[in-house]
Amino acid sequence: METYNLIALTKKLYESPLALFTTKTLRDLSGVNVPQATFFSLLSRLTRQNILQKLERDKYLLAGGRVHDFNIANFLYEPSYVSLEAALNFHGVLSQFPYEIASITPRKSVTKMLNGKTYRYVRIKKTLFWGYEPLQGFLIAQPEKALLDLLYLQSKGLAIAHTDEMDTSKLDQTRLAAYTEQFPAMKGTEFP
Repeated sequence: METYNLIALTKKLYESPLALFTTKTLRDLSGVNVPQATFFSLLSRLTRQNILQKLERDKYLLAGGRVHDFNIANFLYEPSYVSLEAALNFHGVLSQFPYEIASITPRKSVTKMLNGKTYRYVRIKKTLFWGYEPLQGFLIAQPEKALLDLLYLQSKGLAIAHTDEMDTSKLDQTRLAAYTEQFPAMKGTEFP
């Protein structure tokens, strides 16, 4: 790979509105038609020169790019949306910031560690994968849905909801009631 191509690609990366890239996105952005091994060599050079940070296989972050942790959470495991305590904190319902960024997914549950942060993905039934919206470039549960996700997982023994630490006055009670009707009965769960 010529030095010019490395410089040209670096320029394109910094001019791009993106900060998170898949290998495919990087290949498309480069516009370079080279063998796969040569292209991966280029990516390796960009990583060694701290232009890109490899997050995991086929996923990269533009070094120095300001990206919210929630954007990274969505990017690492798709489809997913930030929920539970992280979303409740974001919406001002829970004052304490959780030690992990938890997301909901219809896929297998996994936990990923990256840059000293824990990204946890909890599987939920596909029929309950709703109630999220795009905010600031990431997908996040509406506060009422985040609370119901948490209570649902608590009823399954997969989470603990500290409702006494929540400011439920910030919840839309009409939306909460409507969303509650769409959830299966949750044993051992008290609504705030």
